[in-house]
Amino acid sequence: MSTIAFIGLGNMGNPMAANLVKAGHAVLGFDLVPENLTVAKGHGVTVMANAVAAVKDADVVITMLPAGKHVLSVYEDIAPKAKKGALFIDSSTIDVESARKAHAIAARQGLPSIDAPVSGGTGGATAGTLTFMAGGSDEAFATAEPILKPMAGRIVHCGGDRAGQAAQI
Repeated sequence: MSTIAFIGLGNMGNPMAANLVKAGHAVLGFDLVPENLTVAKGHGVTVMANAVAAVKDADVVITMLPAGKHVLSVYEDIAPKAKKGALFIDSSTIDVESARKAHAIAARQGLPSIDAPVSGGTGGATAGTLTFMAGGSDEAFATAEPILKPMAGRIVHCGGDRAGQAAQI
């Protein structure tokens, strides 16, 4: 099983992280809202002091954030501190241009990445039946697919970088 950093433990992120824990992954989580951290801890997530601490030993980094500006800010902070070769998965629903920039930030650090926004709402997040629309290289998608499975009812590889966000829109 993998060590997964999960950044963004709100209404969608918390149940998604819980499903990863149930699947046997070690999940290191961070959120700016203290109440979200309390909920995550109850699901078996190891709560970290900040996003950088969460990613430094993670094999996979998942972000679930409100907007492109948040994703880009977090990526700028964490990508240089991430473990070599860690896979970055952004499941936020953001604009295509922000997704392009997020892929570029990861690539500058030699990190594979996919954009993988979801549909299915909080019910799907809790039930592990989300639909993931993934954009990224074939190699990155192949690595991401088994990580996404505990959270998904369906996973669709839509094409290269940004294709998941384009399909979501």
